[in-house]
Amino acid sequence: MRRRSLTLAGWNVRLAVGVPPGHDLDFCSPGGAVLTPKPRGPLSEFVFAVLRADLDSDRATPWPAAEGHADAAITLWTLYELHYRGFDDVDDGLEWHPALLGPRHELEGDLERRLRDRFPGHQILGGFGQDFFAFVADHDGLSLAAHVQRDADRDQVLELLRVRSIYHLKEADPTAWVVPRLPVATKAALVELLYDEYGVGDPNRLHAHLWAQGMTACGLRCDYGAYIDEVPAEVLEQNNAMSLFGLHRRLRGAALGHLAAFEATSSMPSRRMAQGLERLGLPREIVDYYTEHVAADAVHEQLAVRTICGSLLEAEPGLADDVYFGAFTCLDLENRVAGRMLARWGVLDSDEGAVA
Repeated sequence: MRRRSLTLAGWNVRLAVGVPPGHDLDFCSPGGAVLTPKPRGPLSEFVFAVLRADLDSDRATPWPAAEGHADAAITLWTLYELHYRGFDDVDDGLEWHPALLGPRHELEGDLERRLRDRFPGHQILGGFGQDFFAFVADHDGLSLAAHVQRDADRDQVLELLRVRSIYHLKEADPTAWVVPRLPVATKAALVELLYDEYGVGDPNRLHAHLWAQGMTACGLRCDYGAYIDEVPAEVLEQNNAMSLFGLHRRLRGAALGHLAAFEATSSMPSRRMAQGLERLGLPREIVDYYTEHVAADAVHEQLAVRTICGSLLEAEPGLADDVYFGAFTCLDLENRVAGRMLARWGVLDSDEGAVA
């Protein structure tokens, strides 16, 4: 259903972007087509069948109710993926199909209400930068990186890499949606950060590409979405929140608050991850991915908080609550993912791992 080409206006893409001979633009050698995931309930089963059926534009599609959180989350994740790379078994023309957008809007509304109900609210005290860093420190949660650094075994780490791949093979893509929605100073600062995330013009330094190289070196599949069927609902919700914030202009403050909290909590965990991976003798490529983020994210956290979010609030002070909402969501969802994984590994009991 999908056409793939390595030519642009008659020229080979390798030459057009200046990639040195012998370097491959592909992230890895894919293990197969990117197909819709396995359903997790009646809603996802119905929707995935609809996606593969190549709907007529006027066909009514009444959707069944979701049977639990995982069913709703995998459905929304799949609908969002139509805006990223899509699926080989779904017609690209369905991306904006009206029969999909209405029910997707309902799923998004349920997700946003759930996220906002968890947010305790916040009032800025003093200068924004100092206040934001204090807010992040006050909402620090469970740490998967600390477990990997000291105690995790090889199987646990490989499982973590598989479930993290759903995000890391996208990296900054959800945030890139926000660029055209920003005032000038904020836009320039965000693009500066994204330039680093996308490899400063070198496809081989693209952070998602570094992750793919690490997966391959570990003997794991690096093709996009390869492990979606084993990803828990908490990870799906984490990824759906980033897409929700990125795809809606009214949530631009939340998108940048999420980014700032992510960058502010990345450098030290990346150091711990690198140390844990070295302890277990994992390949240099995956260690290097985290080592790259130790220094980069120490710089990015200042850029994301003080320059990106700071300039946004100077231009649009009414977005302050959304900036903190996005930051809280980032920290809260990571805490929920950590609780789920640590409970799965027996580090926490199931009650400790469950976050209300």
